[in-house]
Amino acid sequence: MNDIYVVGVGMTPFGRLLERTVYDMVEEAVLLAVTDAGCTLGDIGSAFYSTLTNGQFQGQTAIPGPIAMRRLGIEGIPVFSVENACASGSSAFNLATMALRAGSCDIALAVGAEKMNIPDKARMFGAFDGGWDVATVEQNRAALMAMGQAIVPPPGTMSEKPYSVFMDVYAAFCRQHMQAYGTTQRQIAAVAAKNHQHSVHNPLSQYREPCSIEQVLAAPPIAYPLTLPMCSPISDGAAAVVLCNAEGLKRMTAEAHRAVRVLASVVQTGSTRGIDEPHKIVAHLGAKKAYEQAGVSPADVDVAEVHDATAMGEILNAESLMLVPFGEAGPAAERGDFTIGGRIPINPSGGLESKGHPIGATGLGQLHELVTQLRGEAGTRQVEGARIAIQENGGGLYGIEEAVVAITILAKQ
Repeated sequence: MNDIYVVGVGMTPFGRLLERTVYDMVEEAVLLAVTDAGCTLGDIGSAFYSTLTNGQFQGQTAIPGPIAMRRLGIEGIPVFSVENACASGSSAFNLATMALRAGSCDIALAVGAEKMNIPDKARMFGAFDGGWDVATVEQNRAALMAMGQAIVPPPGTMSEKPYSVFMDVYAAFCRQHMQAYGTTQRQIAAVAAKNHQHSVHNPLSQYREPCSIEQVLAAPPIAYPLTLPMCSPISDGAAAVVLCNAEGLKRMTAEAHRAVRVLASVVQTGSTRGIDEPHKIVAHLGAKKAYEQAGVSPADVDVAEVHDATAMGEILNAESLMLVPFGEAGPAAERGDFTIGGRIPINPSGGLESKGHPIGATGLGQLHELVTQLRGEAGTRQVEGARIAIQENGGGLYGIEEAVVAITILAKQ
């Protein structure tokens, strides 16, 4: 990656932040990041702003990035607005690494923010409706629902309350995995219980109450086998990352040893595959590229943050990242392998299920956690001896999988 570093991270709490605006959350995250980096707003040479709902909910279409940056006093530089569904924040990060590699700047900013909690619930859930091909909605739904059709949801396991259509999709992913590998609802619940336990120790997390496996299973159903604690909430929040190259690092006043090296940053779109071809899963292909770019293997990874819009996402992505073989993530979760102190801790932040999921900020929030872990600054949720970290952040749907996936590998100096 030509000596690219993360030198500053900043993040607001994630949650239902009714009293806050998009712009004050952006300001908080960015100022935290530049202070952490030991630079100023005037040092930033390029900025990449990720969001999905600023246009839909606040009416700021077309130029949300330039508007958000000018409000901070960041002007006279290239500013880009980035929208790539739930992978928007990680896509902004990837573009920042490209700008640094190209030499167009020495210091770059990636920042994402969402204000998603609004009074109109139907409109709020409708924010996700464009996350697949809107010209073929019925075909999309039919293809995805077919994945889990061999397992019929038991009576009383489908919510009558409104929720995102994509929860039905995740439930279909669950049922397909259950059919193919024998994964159980209890194993999926073990992921959720573990993440809710991790989030107790994250002061920026939306939810901070522990939840046992039994409590997860007994919670209100969403779409079988998913219950409410297995699903990510609607969230507000912002997160920011300051990156630099070797020249930019010389201009930082913060301690150089706190800089985290970027070993790989990959954005991968999907390709046509069959449901029985897991080796062609978009996250798996992206992970293979990232490991090759980084010069490390899955066995070298000490800690991971993966996209768990539902608990099933963690199971699927642990397998795609080759942290466990295909079909073995469910038993591994139940054994506690993914818990802090386990064989390969995953989502020490609490994951999207507990930390929250403000779409444009989500990937940058994951990176905030991994940088904190690699610096050894995560307190009671610290993964001991963490030196190599991997992040996976997926967005949208195309065919039978995510439309786009971003993979990042970071290393302690």
